Amino acid sequence: MGVFTDESAFSSAIAPARLFKAFFLDADNLIPKVAPQAIQSVEILEGDGGVGTIKKITFGQGSQFSYVKHKVENIDNENMSYSYSLIEGDALTDKIEKITYETQLVESPDGGSIINSISKYHTIGDYQINQDEVKAGKEKAAGLFNLIESYLQANPDAYN
Repeated sequence: MGVFTDESAFSSAIAPARLFKAFFLDADNLIPKVAPQAIQSVEILEGDGGVGTIKKITFGQGSQFSYVKHKVENIDNENMSYSYSLIEGDALTDKIEKITYETQLVESPDGGSIINSISKYHTIGDYQINQDEVKAGKEKAAGLFNLIESYLQANPDAYN
């Protein structure tokens, strides 16, 4: 097994605390509402929403994948960090055991957010991660993030 790590950072005009509430703490409700074509539903299979919770995410009809299960690894409200692992589903294929995502939001000088993200792909055998696949996944995630950011900009009283 190998581990491929990818790090990235990008910015948002939305303040970190508000973005953290929307994008991590209430994502199960918000994402299917603002992007039903991407995420049809989120179902808690085990746990109470906190660390250790296992969720099944069913993708929208336009997706090339049907579902994934993810496990919440860490929620740190004070430091606005959240991590989870994809542990099952057709997005993993037969070459990847799991993918762990660690994200932290920090305030930018202009009052918005800097989003720091680390993705760790745990591969099966000697499989090598394709950079184009990682890039494609990042582009889909960025599109989803942009929808949430637009929702928050259009609804300034939401998640305060």
